[in-house]
Amino acid sequence: MSRVLPALVLLIVSLTGCGETPWNDPYPDDPRVSGTLYTSFADPPKHLDPARSYASNEWVYISQIYEPPLQYHYLKRPHELMPVLSVGMPRVFEEGEGDARRTVYEIRIPAGARFQPHPAFAAAGTADDLLDPQRLLAQPAREVTADDLVHQIKRLAHPALSSPIHGLMSEYIVGLRAYRDTLERAWAAQGRDGWLDLRDYPLAGAEAIDRYTLRVTLHGSYPQFMYWLATPFFAPVPWEAERFYAQPGMAERNLSLDTWPVGSGPYLLLESDPNRRMVLAENPNWHGELYPHEGPAALLADAGKPLPFIERAVYTLEKESIPTWSKFLQGWYDSSGVSSDSFDSAVQVGPGGDAELTPALRDKGIHLETETESSIFYFGFNWLDPVVGGDGERARALRQALAIAVDYEEYVAIFRNGRGMAAQGPLAPGIFGYREGEAGINPVTHVWRDGRPQRRSLAEARALLAQAGYADGIDPDTGKPLLLYLDTPARSGPDFKAVLDWWRKQVEKLGLRLVVRDSDYNRFQDKMRKGQAQLFQWGWNADYPDPENFFFLFYGPNAKALHDGENAANYANPEFDALFDRMKNLPNGAERQAVVDRMVTILREDSPWLFGFHPVEYRLIHAWLHNVKPNLMARNTLKYQRIDGAARAQARVDWNAPVLWPFGVMLLALALLVLPAMVAWRRRERAAGLASTPLSQRGGGRRLSGVEADMAARGDD
Repeated sequence: MSRVLPALVLLIVSLTGCGETPWNDPYPDDPRVSGTLYTSFADPPKHLDPARSYASNEWVYISQIYEPPLQYHYLKRPHELMPVLSVGMPRVFEEGEGDARRTVYEIRIPAGARFQPHPAFAAAGTADDLLDPQRLLAQPAREVTADDLVHQIKRLAHPALSSPIHGLMSEYIVGLRAYRDTLERAWAAQGRDGWLDLRDYPLAGAEAIDRYTLRVTLHGSYPQFMYWLATPFFAPVPWEAERFYAQPGMAERNLSLDTWPVGSGPYLLLESDPNRRMVLAENPNWHGELYPHEGPAALLADAGKPLPFIERAVYTLEKESIPTWSKFLQGWYDSSGVSSDSFDSAVQVGPGGDAELTPALRDKGIHLETETESSIFYFGFNWLDPVVGGDGERARALRQALAIAVDYEEYVAIFRNGRGMAAQGPLAPGIFGYREGEAGINPVTHVWRDGRPQRRSLAEARALLAQAGYADGIDPDTGKPLLLYLDTPARSGPDFKAVLDWWRKQVEKLGLRLVVRDSDYNRFQDKMRKGQAQLFQWGWNADYPDPENFFFLFYGPNAKALHDGENAANYANPEFDALFDRMKNLPNGAERQAVVDRMVTILREDSPWLFGFHPVEYRLIHAWLHNVKPNLMARNTLKYQRIDGAARAQARVDWNAPVLWPFGVMLLALALLVLPAMVAWRRRERAAGLASTPLSQRGGGRRLSGVEADMAARGDD
């Protein structure tokens, strides 16, 4: 036992001197780059190809890697377009008259802009050159030309890509609709496989008039096209990338523009593992940009400095909110949203009714950014479904009954902690045409009472249900409660289960039954693309501040299942479509407002959606992360942010210091418990040793008797 206590003391002392690296470091093998941003994601990206992707969880990466001609000013409000891969704003002029009138956009890109390093530009580039980060950064590149922007516009019509905006853009870009047919024939002729070289197929509405000048010609007038030039759909993509990924063996290794993009923006994808982590790194070939000079004074400390400030960005998959929140509090993530689980420990309501951080978070230097999002989360009905879809009176009454019964005010209060507002229609606040107050309520679901909208009664919902032929929720064909099927992206954890239980209870108010079919987000997207859902939950973030960007989600020719568009409900109404065609080209004003009002009324009556709610974003920012301003139009914001690496490293050490005294007390208690047993054991061992030693060898003792002496002499025991 004399050796036990010193050993325990030595162990405790050694534990207190294990260096400056916290024991709970989740990045033990990550290179310590001070300019690295650490954050998380919940939905693995499926499409990183800018011709295919139209999901916010994918644009997080795409918008940093690809660079369209225009972008939104990071700091100005209201949102303002400005050049990025363009020498000035596009030149816009008209040609022709009447039905032959055309609008031409001329975009001149800067000379010297280059793509990222990539083996597609090497004479014999291989997959191994792509998958090894060091080899990837050592690959060659080439200059971006106007032909690369033409190539991307052509890709919107490629039959293998099913671009979600082809249907809309083919109405405007001259020749794009017929170009789809041209590519379809060429694609079929080569067995719908391999690389289709789009350089062999000219497109009338998109042409390079010189090395750096792109000309896009539109039918008629379409002012919103300027906004589209700020989306990744119009970023340059090199033809060499498609040729590279068409090589044998690439598809088997899951290598394509959907998994490994090739862009000219400030960042490139260094690691691509959607089921674990994604890593962006600074593109050494980027042409550069300066931090804005105009905006809130508190955000102008870096005005005029070259971008980007962040060298790497590590995105780690986190499927549950609690681990994400814990890692943020420990300093392992640089920013965080606020989940319902963590809301009470993060936010409190101040004396003036405003949200403010709790003292514990303020003591850590954390600050809160909030902004009402130009977004909507909604519950959709598949217009192709025989029960809930179509323009029949029975289905319409069923949808309206559900629109009343599903209490989104309660949803926002329970699951969003009040961070949002029940939507009265499809348009989000801040979009032209959105109406506030009594003029903006949905009369199908609400009445204006006591100065605020109040949801109609369940009695009115039940009357509509009976009108639909489902009195008390009973399906007359089965004599049982009508079954409805909800498809939703799966989430793990108690929050998700609570939401699903809430949905079931909302439907049960009417005597109906809801069957939930949850699947991962990629599988959910596939179901939506094929029109296999009956009911579904989804959301929409505005791409540009115009009502068209919401109304085209209901435009018949944009139906997802029929035309690969973004009309996920597959809604169709001839009057609405005609008004949409009229509205989109009108300037903002009284005439356009009247058309918008009528379109909103049609949607409220038809109820292809339960309009859900508009969220309010709460973002928590650590003190070492600078230049953060929510920008709900722009997605390419990583380049503006800056990390104080030294401050973060010190905070991580301070906040994650191991508390060792309980361990020492535990070891001491263990030693005190073991000590009596050790003493007893040593006594037994000593006694046993004495008993086994010949008496003649024992020190002292009695004299042998004669019999004993005789036995010993004979060797007997």
